[in-house]
Amino acid sequence: MNFRTISLPGHKALQVPQGIQRIDSKSTHGWQVRYAGTKFFSDGPAANPRDSLQRATKELLTRMATTPAPVPLRQKASPRKHSALPVGIFGPIVRYRPGRAAVAELSVLLPRVGSSPKIKNIYIGSENTYTIERYQAALAKGLALRAQATEQYERDAAKAQRQSVKQLRTYLQALQA
Repeated sequence: MNFRTISLPGHKALQVPQGIQRIDSKSTHGWQVRYAGTKFFSDGPAANPRDSLQRATKELLTRMATTPAPVPLRQKASPRKHSALPVGIFGPIVRYRPGRAAVAELSVLLPRVGSSPKIKNIYIGSENTYTIERYQAALAKGLALRAQATEQYERDAAKAQRQSVKQLRTYLQALQA
């Protein structure tokens, strides 16, 4: 869970968790929760941003604890994709190297939580050894790698959300004190 510092005129600086945004206009002052929808918490007549932040944090905590971890992975191929390959698999890519036979590979995008995806290239064959059977074997291997990486991504996303909920609980206790 990431936090940022927000300084408000006439108040102490506040640490605000991601998923909560400050709204200040001529007539509206408060915090908006932006997680699984939105909800606004006004500072109210007392103009106390700390109290409204506390209420917004409780709402964010409730939403995070009761909803599954968001997994923003594509479930179907982009309409611009010109091949019939499944999501996350690209190719065959033909690579030319000086003085050698051209080789064909499939590229598989392996998602990872908190870092850039990893790209794994799967060798199919050279221009002399390429066959449809080798292509199908490489595709099966790519599908297995992608499925395994997707499952790991979902587990890691759920674990990261549980850690964020723990951090948010600790933060809320400190805010209430």
